[in-house]
Amino acid sequence: MDLTSFNPNGYEYITNLIKTAVFNKENVATVKGKWVIDQAIRIPSNFTLILDGCHLVLANKCYSNVFVNKNHDTEIGKTIKGRDINIKIKGINNPIIDGGNYNGLSEKNHNRDGLPPIWKNNLILFTNVENFTISDINFRNQRWWATNFVYCSNGTLKNLDFCACDIGIDSNGNEYHGLDIDKYNEVLIKNADGIDLRQGCHDILIENITGFTEDDTIALTGLLGKLEKTHAVEGLCSDICNVKIKNVRSTAFCTIVRLLNQSGVKLHDIEIEDVYDTSKNSPHVVGGGLYSVRVGDNHLYGTRHSTPDETYNISIKNIVGNGRYVLSLAGATKNLTYENLSTTSNTPILIDDRTEVE
Repeated sequence: MDLTSFNPNGYEYITNLIKTAVFNKENVATVKGKWVIDQAIRIPSNFTLILDGCHLVLANKCYSNVFVNKNHDTEIGKTIKGRDINIKIKGINNPIIDGGNYNGLSEKNHNRDGLPPIWKNNLILFTNVENFTISDINFRNQRWWATNFVYCSNGTLKNLDFCACDIGIDSNGNEYHGLDIDKYNEVLIKNADGIDLRQGCHDILIENITGFTEDDTIALTGLLGKLEKTHAVEGLCSDICNVKIKNVRSTAFCTIVRLLNQSGVKLHDIEIEDVYDTSKNSPHVVGGGLYSVRVGDNHLYGTRHSTPDETYNISIKNIVGNGRYVLSLAGATKNLTYENLSTTSNTPILIDDRTEVE
C-alpha cells in the first residue's frame, strides 16, 4: 500500500483535535482527510470522536493500535476507579481504519527479540471501559484482531464492515489472493478477527456486521491468557455475558460467530440471531469458510475445559451456512438452544462432538 498520498503525523493531528475539544468543553471532535498513524491515540471519558469520510492508516513497520481509551495500559486503568466511561467513535461518509502494510508481528514471534505483545496490532483496543459505541466504520487490512475489548461493558458495536488481507504466499515466495484452508501455512496474516470480546465483557449489542475476516468475524473468548492477565481489572467479574449478536452477513475463513471459554471463565446469556454465511463463491476464500457458528472446542486452550455451570443460556437461531459446517458444538453446556438452521449447499447442519468433562 502506497502511503505517499496520506498526510503524516496523524497522531499529533487527532490528539490535538481531542485536546482542543476538551479544553473548550465541547467533548466532540471530527476527523477528516487521509492520515498516517504511528502511535495510539487516546480517547478520554465522555468524548465522541466522529470520523467523517477519513482514511486512517498505520505507518509502515510500526507496532501500534490506532485508538485506545485514555487509561488503557496504566496502573489506574486496571482499577474500578480508573474506569473510562462514555466513549464513542462514530463514522459518517464511510470512513476507513486501515492496518496498511503488514508489520510481521504475529502470535508466534510477539514478546520475543524486542517485539511488543501481539495486541499492539489491534486497530481499536479498549480495556476497562463502560458505556461505549463504535459504529459505521470500515476496517481494512487488520494486522491481527481489528477490534478488541477486555473488561468492557454496556456497549454497542454496529454497522461495521471488515475486509482482512486475503494474501497467501506459496513455497516459491509468490503472493496470491484467495485463502485455502488446506494451505493454512501459506496465509500471510493469521488470526485476523473482526470483533473480539474477552474477559469481563458484558451487556453488549453487536449488530449489522459485514465483510471478510481471515479468522473469526465475531469471537467471544473467555480464556486466562497473557492478554487477560495484563489488562485484568481488580474487583470486576471476569464473566462474558448478556451479549446480543444480530444480523451478521460475512465471510470468515474460520468462523463467523465463535464462543469459547475455558480455565474457569464463565460465558453465559448469549443470543445469536440472523447470521448469513457469504463465503460461497467468495474471492477471499477457496471452497468457503469453516463454520457459521461454533460453540466450544475440543482443543485445550487453557488449564481445563469448561463445565455446564460455566457455559450456559446460549440461544442460536436463523443461521444460514455456506461453508463447511453450519453449527459446531463441543464442550459441556447447559440450556443451549438452536432453531432454524439451514444451508444453500451440502453443508452439514450440525456437528455435535461434545467434550467429556472430567
